[in-house]
Amino acid sequence: MAIEILQLLVRSADSWIFEGSVSGLSDREWMALRYLARANRFSRTPSALASFLGTTRSAASQIAAVLQSKGLMVRKPVAEDKRSIALCLTGAGERFLDHDPMNALRDRLVALDVIDRSQLLDTLRRVLVGFDVGKRRHHADVCTGCMFLIERGEGKDRHFRCQFFRKAIAQKDTTLLCAYFEGRSERSAIGGPQDLLAKAMRAPAISGDT
Repeated sequence: MAIEILQLLVRSADSWIFEGSVSGLSDREWMALRYLARANRFSRTPSALASFLGTTRSAASQIAAVLQSKGLMVRKPVAEDKRSIALCLTGAGERFLDHDPMNALRDRLVALDVIDRSQLLDTLRRVLVGFDVGKRRHHADVCTGCMFLIERGEGKDRHFRCQFFRKAIAQKDTTLLCAYFEGRSERSAIGGPQDLLAKAMRAPAISGDT
């Protein structure tokens, strides 16, 4: 059964892994565009993009340069630190995602029952987390499952804060991708308290990403 599942995943991969270009972008450029569309404000840096793509800063910068040359992305100074750069989609970039080759697969998934989608999501997440634990690396995921997200209050007084960046987060942003995600169940698997403390102490340096 595992082999059959693997074969099905491989068959679906032609929507995001392909030679040449689709609608003018390579598969890696599409991956970067999708990521920037869903990344939170802390994770739209060149180094975060490189981490997500699993490539070097130089290669990620080249991909970002292609997106910028096509008017799909711009580089903006970070409000908190003018020396830092944020990679932000333009309106044209957001509209360009309507041509995403993965949309056909997305539509098939949307057609599934909610329970089936939820089970598939949880299963694939566990598989990918297992890969990340084995390689001792961190993956991007949404804030709602991160151990650094603190939620307090109820109703109108409900608010969220990221302990890692020591900043408030809007509720709508808790469903965006964060390159510095730390799963609650991964604390003992990937690193102990000292590892997490060291990681949090390095957080301010992220704002200096250029």
